[in-house]
Amino acid sequence: MIRVLIVDDDFMVAKVHAGFIQRSPGFEVVGAAHSGSEALAKATELAPDLVLLDIHLPDANGLDLISQLRGIVPDLDVLVISAARESETVRRALRGGIVHYLIKPFSQSDLQERLAHYLSAYHGLDAAKDVAEQSDVNRVFGVERMQPGDFPLPKGCSVETLRVVVEALRSADADLSAAEVADLLGASRVSARRYLEYLHDSGRADVRLKYGAGRPERRYVLKPGSRP
Repeated sequence: MIRVLIVDDDFMVAKVHAGFIQRSPGFEVVGAAHSGSEALAKATELAPDLVLLDIHLPDANGLDLISQLRGIVPDLDVLVISAARESETVRRALRGGIVHYLIKPFSQSDLQERLAHYLSAYHGLDAAKDVAEQSDVNRVFGVERMQPGDFPLPKGCSVETLRVVVEALRSADADLSAAEVADLLGASRVSARRYLEYLHDSGRADVRLKYGAGRPERRYVLKPGSRP
């Protein structure tokens, strides 16, 4: 599990973001901080893997905290969540080595797509092998190319959401229905079923039928080694 610390000056916003993260497979919220000083103390206490970092804090600029936080947790990753839209602020955040910059307000699916990419790209690279291939690096920087034989995504579907669905199936203890995946995604059952059927049609998921009253329920399980 990826341990997440939320840093935001607004208590209610932090609580909402925590709810988003708790519904993201592979992530758990280990704490929240509402100021720069509290963020440093929580990082020392909790040693998180990832920080969701707001820029406008009552006692600090969040970007000034990045190097201090990494002084405490050297391998810490940072995802900036902020209403700040100035180009120079974004450039400065990028120079600080963040994994993504998400502008407020954003939806649950917006955050989950970034988390899914982070889990697949950054942690996939860490765990996969000692030496990275160009395809591994491409995945981190978001320039993956479709390989021969890949199925094109249905119209209206996104690669980021597909990654969320794949991680939901991968993290599950058993097969999942479209309704269960929809609850995890915060999406409609129809939308979840489109992604699940795509995974089945492209050979990355198996379908198991659960019989009961009425029509059998289609339940999905990810095939071993399947990639997003």
